[in-house]
Order: sequence, then C-alpha cells, then structure tokens
Amino acid sequence: MAEDLKIFNGTKEEQYQSLLPQVRALIGGEEDLIANLANISAALKEQFNFLWVGFYLVKNEQLVLGPFQGPVACTRIDLGKGVCGSAWQEQKTLVVPDVEAFPGHIACSSLSRSEIVVPFFCEGEVAGVLDVDSKDLNQFDEVDQKYLEEIISWLN
Repeated sequence: MAEDLKIFNGTKEEQYQSLLPQVRALIGGEEDLIANLANISAALKEQFNFLWVGFYLVKNEQLVLGPFQGPVACTRIDLGKGVCGSAWQEQKTLVVPDVEAFPGHIACSSLSRSEIVVPFFCEGEVAGVLDVDSKDLNQFDEVDQKYLEEIISWLN
C-alpha cells in the first residue's frame, strides 16, 4: 500500500497516468470498500483540486452519501434525480459541461459549475456512483471519463 501521493503537473492525461498506479497501490490488497472509496476521493481531490469528489452508495432505493472530499453535500438522492440519480438510472457515465443547463440538477453547492458522474457495479447492478464537481465550466471530457471509469473498474 502506498502511504503518500506524488502530485504531478502536466497535461490532464499525464496527471491521470501518474495518478493511476498510485491509486492502484492505495487500494491494492485492501478489501474494505469504504476505505478504498475514501482513498480514491482523497487522491483525486489532491491531484486535481476539484471542488468536490466523492461517492454515493445505493441503499434502500436511494443514493446515500459515502466517503468524499470537499464541502458538505446532499445526503440522499433519488433514482433519476439530478446528475447522480440520472447516471444511476441510465447506468452510464454522464459528463455535464454546465450544471445549470442540466434539467433537474441538484445544487448541493452553488459553486459547482460542471460535473462528471461514473456509476460502479456489483453483480451487474449499480452499487454506487463517483461524483466529481468543478468550479469551472466544461472541466470534464473524454479524458476524465476514460481514466475515472478505469479507476472505478478496480472496485469490482
């Protein structure tokens, strides 16, 4: 297990390429899901200084707040509500360049301007979502989607 994180400056892709083996080391060999979600959140927040990085877990037909880094957040989200609930319902990654343009966006923080939500699966069902918010418009793209989906795939 890695015990510290080396922050790399470069292109977004180079930053992810530097971060991925470090995240692998952080979660490698650890079986506790909550511990792994906490370390993934912290690593992404430290590397990219996103506004908010965290997880929501499916419990009793709702997304319930899990480990995160950033300002306080919404505690529960219903299926199909906001970006997180929509990614859960659609079972796919959603990249939102401008949250104000997303119908039904849930504003947990008025500072959030763009968002990416990546669902993760257990036994074929969505078990939760990774939610990343930025203070900047158009922060997220296919590079983020590619690497965040790769990180999330390690949770299976």
